[in-house]
Amino acid sequence: MPASGKRLYIHEVATRDGFQNETRFIDTDHKVALVNRLSQCGFAKIEVTSFTSPKAIPALRDAEAVMQRIARVPGVVYTVLVPNVRGAERALSCGVDEVNLVMSVSESHNRGNLRMTREQSFTQLRDVVSVVRDTNVAINVSLSTAMGCPMEGDVSIAEVLRWMQRFADLDVHGMTLCDTTGMAYPSQVGNLCRHVVEAFPDLELTLHFHNTRGMGLANTLAAIEAGIDRFDSSLGGLGGCPYAPGATGNVCTEELVHMLELDGYETGVNLAGVIDAAAILPDLVGHAVPSQILKAGRRLDLHPMPATAGDAIPDQDAFAHRGP
Repeated sequence: MPASGKRLYIHEVATRDGFQNETRFIDTDHKVALVNRLSQCGFAKIEVTSFTSPKAIPALRDAEAVMQRIARVPGVVYTVLVPNVRGAERALSCGVDEVNLVMSVSESHNRGNLRMTREQSFTQLRDVVSVVRDTNVAINVSLSTAMGCPMEGDVSIAEVLRWMQRFADLDVHGMTLCDTTGMAYPSQVGNLCRHVVEAFPDLELTLHFHNTRGMGLANTLAAIEAGIDRFDSSLGGLGGCPYAPGATGNVCTEELVHMLELDGYETGVNLAGVIDAAAILPDLVGHAVPSQILKAGRRLDLHPMPATAGDAIPDQDAFAHRGP
């Protein structure tokens, strides 16, 4: 059934979640130019960078310079990842709109990714909340491996809800549930989202899918059906996770918006502008990107009739090898 114009909100994460996985350092000028370009495309939110230690993520060592130089567009929320109090202080000095705090629902993934227990992560992030809470900066918490852990397997809904409640008790503004290594599938997503929407009606809820196993767009539709209206996505499909080596990255922004618009949803995103922005990525990062829209074009990007179309039609046997 068509969506009849239901409003959805798209959060672009390529310049943080995408660029942090790239081996080539993206020059600060290019980062600023890309954020400025994306700011004109109608995104509800742009995750610009990460205020993690430059030693930990050298690809984003220019976080202050990028945040201070971008041209901000009214109505766009500029968010950044912060891991600790020091990162929060750096981010606040740059006038960010929102800080995004991250930990894993899975103990194994949290230890592997952040080298801390979940309790240690929670304590550290609670300190960040205490620093930011008295400002006008919003706080979002992203829970990794909310739909499966590559070391532990399935993650229970009860465990997801338990960690969400702990952060909700700290009065955070929003929460993002992350399918960190692309383990989610549609019926699972729908079930989880229905529980979450019912349990936390006052939180701004976002879903963050990876396309590791080709189910990112299907999972998005399942989440929408369950009442979610905010989604992270990455230009060109950039991104990934060290625990899914060689895998496709985040759900691709242009593929997501293309699908949603065809189904009648209102995203506010200028798809043509996004495709133009995605087209510069291969030169910027030095390799091809997963985006199928860049390869095949939009559904109604039509092509000229082949020159041979006016020739006499051969007998049917000539088409036997062509397939449907």
